[in-house]
Amino acid sequence: MQVSEQALRQLVVDLLQAHGAPPDAARLQADLLIEAELRGLPSHGVQRLPRLLARIGNGLADPVATGDHHWRRTAFLEVDGQRALGPVALMAAMEALLPAAHRAGLALAAIRNSNHIGMLAYYAEAAARRGVIGIVLSTSEALVHPFGGTEAMLGTNPVAIGIPTGEVPFVLDLASSAVSMGKIHHHALTGEALAPGWAVDAAGAPTTDAQAAKTGAIAPFGGAKGYGLGLAFELMVALLAGSDLAPEVRGTLDAVHPASKGDLLILLDPGADAGVTARLGAYLDALRHSRPADPGRPVAVPGDGMRARRAAALRDGIDVPDSLLNDLRTLRAA
Repeated sequence: MQVSEQALRQLVVDLLQAHGAPPDAARLQADLLIEAELRGLPSHGVQRLPRLLARIGNGLADPVATGDHHWRRTAFLEVDGQRALGPVALMAAMEALLPAAHRAGLALAAIRNSNHIGMLAYYAEAAARRGVIGIVLSTSEALVHPFGGTEAMLGTNPVAIGIPTGEVPFVLDLASSAVSMGKIHHHALTGEALAPGWAVDAAGAPTTDAQAAKTGAIAPFGGAKGYGLGLAFELMVALLAGSDLAPEVRGTLDAVHPASKGDLLILLDPGADAGVTARLGAYLDALRHSRPADPGRPVAVPGDGMRARRAAALRDGIDVPDSLLNDLRTLRAA
């Protein structure tokens, strides 16, 4: 069902406020979910809202918390998320980090005990629009099998990087797995088959059945390279944030356990003037205009497809599965 961005946003804000979120927190959490929908990432969009509301109802997410901050080093912020909404905890950490990043050139926040932060590009872009390079890492439950294995042992462990490049920042957002578990769940919701090579079932056999993959394991992207990157991210986040390793992580895909994953936010202030960032933007344009392999398909830069999908969704509306939209409307009417 097509629904306008404004109508869907208001529905999400209404539900969050009805569950105790202050207006600013409700708007921020809603903005994250709606931006994921607009950018063509429904796996990180409103399909996650019913579970989040259940987590609030079960006392596993505190809609008014913003996180407790402790400076472990001059530019190293330790954050106890206090079970806050993920976007609220992370954006509060970003605002606290910015002065330190401006002073020292680099600042880091390590966050534990907060809820799912969703689409990492949201934060990397927010940092880049503030004139700094933003790097965001997060971990999850054991959902990915190691290279050469079939048992879920690692998180999907995504990374996002935002870089000021003039008017439009460069934003890269990818998981170290072939796909996110949210995408597996979205395929299960819509009945769409998975691409071959994405996942194995509980017995370790390759599958294109999304329901079977939910109890199996996702492949690392790029074989051994994605496995190695995902493992490095796993170890780094756990060491700095003091969060659980993937086999013990809970709380991003359920409504019964406290969230025990970790998040890292790194800000780097390049101290560059507008001329330098404009030069980077010109380089990105040169890439776009370089000779393509397929004349009918121009070279793109990471983030271009996301912006095109966003513009189309703002114009035409967001496609939300009927069952999900009806569930959300029923929750608002309750």
